Amino acid sequence: MSKHPGASALLLATSLASAFCAYADNADTANKSNNPLNLAQGMNLEDYYTPRYYDSNIHSNDLLVRGTLPIAPNDLIGVPQLLRATAPISTHPDPNGGYSTGEGDLNLVDIFLLKSDGVQLGIGPQITAPIADQDELGTGKWQAGLAAIAIDSSPRGLLGAMVQYQHSFAGDSDREHVESATLQPFIIHNLDQGWYLRSTATWMFDLKHDTHYIPVGFGAGKVWTSASNILNVFVEPQWTVERKGAGPQFTLLAGLNATFGQ
Repeated sequence: MSKHPGASALLLATSLASAFCAYADNADTANKSNNPLNLAQGMNLEDYYTPRYYDSNIHSNDLLVRGTLPIAPNDLIGVPQLLRATAPISTHPDPNGGYSTGEGDLNLVDIFLLKSDGVQLGIGPQITAPIADQDELGTGKWQAGLAAIAIDSSPRGLLGAMVQYQHSFAGDSDREHVESATLQPFIIHNLDQGWYLRSTATWMFDLKHDTHYIPVGFGAGKVWTSASNILNVFVEPQWTVERKGAGPQFTLLAGLNATFGQ
């Protein structure tokens, strides 16, 4: 060990700087993978398995297959856009006491990134197409609405929320009118070596029937790089803490994010 205080202080400062840089690199990688406003091509798989519902013995599973595509500003639209398409593959109870598995309704969102400095802000239209294989897997209605996202990103992680609203305007006349809203908080806390803690459960509001359920999640994930891509795996148990009407008691979310060209 060096006997010179200056050399010891320099060695300590160098070690701390190296550790901070490694942490900053890991935090930046985690933030890119978890930020819904990151302007990068990506593919996301999220599986929601619900083994228990209130006042029922049914279960369900929804695998969300989501792709994102950024669009650079152009002469017509002067801000970047992020196109997001979500196609569910679901298993839900059918009217005969069994279960149906198949494709659900397709949701398309076009987010305009209005603010990229400080707290990022994006807003844009969304539309849901009634392409479900079975009645119990979809609404049978065309729906349209708006989505808005606000995200504060820092080395500590992400803090923000996504709000969506939509209502039906066409579709099967024998099916009920649909009007719904969701609120999804994003709470991401970065740890060392690409690990992070997360809470992202989506609050569901059925405005047509004046019902809702509010879950809270607590989970963890891990990110790492492969060439110029970022891979991210995570698990997040979610418990319903407040409800009006039917809803899940407990849901287990497991997922994989792939972010390309980062």
